[in-house]
Amino acid sequence: MVRGKTEMRRIENATSRQVTFSKRRNGLLKKAFELSVLCDAQVGLIIFSPRAKLYEFSTSSMQEIIKRYQRHTKDVQGEKPSAEQNNMQNLNNDTKSLMKKIELLETSKRKLLGESLESCSLEELQQIEHQLERSVNIIRARKMEVFREHIERLKENVKDLASENVMLLEKVEKTFL
Repeated sequence: MVRGKTEMRRIENATSRQVTFSKRRNGLLKKAFELSVLCDAQVGLIIFSPRAKLYEFSTSSMQEIIKRYQRHTKDVQGEKPSAEQNNMQNLNNDTKSLMKKIELLETSKRKLLGESLESCSLEELQQIEHQLERSVNIIRARKMEVFREHIERLKENVKDLASENVMLLEKVEKTFL
């Protein structure tokens, strides 16, 4: 006989739930014992029933297993801060680097706006002037392109209006003739 797959949800019937708890608890305790014997593993299992009754199994002292578990979790948590510290250090370095870049960009922006030029050498001033001339040329070229596009649209509008005007004149002539 093949058993069907059990749906994992709370059993509503209290009697059935207690029977299932007892059977599965015994199965779990048996598996823990088998794991400890077959694999020479140190196993500690603690179960509290719905009525708060304690069931436990351990291959050695439960206190020793709990202490070992606590030491292990402390060791694992002790490793995390160093990784977090490295991450924080990297983030701090990135922040400092970005702040320096922002400061350089703000200084460059002020110079391009004609502010804070007192500390600039003649060579720096000439570089700023050439950069501004290149920028102005790019802006003028884009402005001319926008003007050309606008003029083309206006010419198309003029053609459309002229053809519409011709059609209207023809209609007027037909109505008066």
